[in-house]
Amino acid sequence: MASLLFGLVAALCWGLHDFLVRKVSQTAPATTLLVLVLLFGTLFLAPFAMIESHPAGAMRGMGFAIGSGAAFVMASLGLYRAFAIGPVGLVAPICGAYPLGSLALAMAGGRTVSGSEWLAVLLVVAGIALVAGQGGSHGAAAAGGRRQAILWALMGAAGFALTFHLGQTAARVMGELSATLIARIVALVLVSAALVVQRQSLAPALPKWPVLALMGALDVAALGLVLASGGLTHPEYAAVSSSLFGVVTILLAWRFLGERLGPVQGAGVAVVFAGIALLGAG
Repeated sequence: MASLLFGLVAALCWGLHDFLVRKVSQTAPATTLLVLVLLFGTLFLAPFAMIESHPAGAMRGMGFAIGSGAAFVMASLGLYRAFAIGPVGLVAPICGAYPLGSLALAMAGGRTVSGSEWLAVLLVVAGIALVAGQGGSHGAAAAGGRRQAILWALMGAAGFALTFHLGQTAARVMGELSATLIARIVALVLVSAALVVQRQSLAPALPKWPVLALMGALDVAALGLVLASGGLTHPEYAAVSSSLFGVVTILLAWRFLGERLGPVQGAGVAVVFAGIALLGAG
């Protein structure tokens, strides 16, 4: 139950984070914004990670933490590219399906996954698909664009599943704060390298630094909660429930930006919460 709660709080943080992304995404390239978000998140986290006690053999988790950071870059790249090509109704359900990967990785690690758990995950994914269906009314992408969007979205979903799986493994060995910090630093280095290769400037994003700083804090808090569940029972539950972030973003847009939430989307929210409740009952 604690893993489920950690994931739900993470979903709230990521939902608010993505709501803020909507407000700043038109001001600068995605890579530039992501560099500053990662930088601020790393600066917020570093002091706490420095004072965390490190168990014996903590260095054994270094490879998993590095892999988690690389997987996060893969997930972010897939997410941004998919939304740049395809409609929300096509991309969001695929990216939001990463809990299926989390349970598959848990099975690969030797844990038995029950039929009720699979049903709960399918309910969560189906609910996200219903809520995200608002994007379909804005016109379909060309066939080639749709195929590319699907591939990028699948890359994003796989990246998120790997991020949580590898990060939780690292957290069990070296502590969640240290694992999160290393993953952030790796992601920051990789995205900064991409920024240099693309010869992009940070200048367009700098006026938005207070919002980006808040986004960095929310992102670190969310990932830290999911990774912290690595030492709890059923850590994959945190990954499943954190997939609610897309629903949270849409609800915030409905409440504060006046975007309409239709009956089908309302039903989708109910289905998502039914899936979360089913997991909690297990």
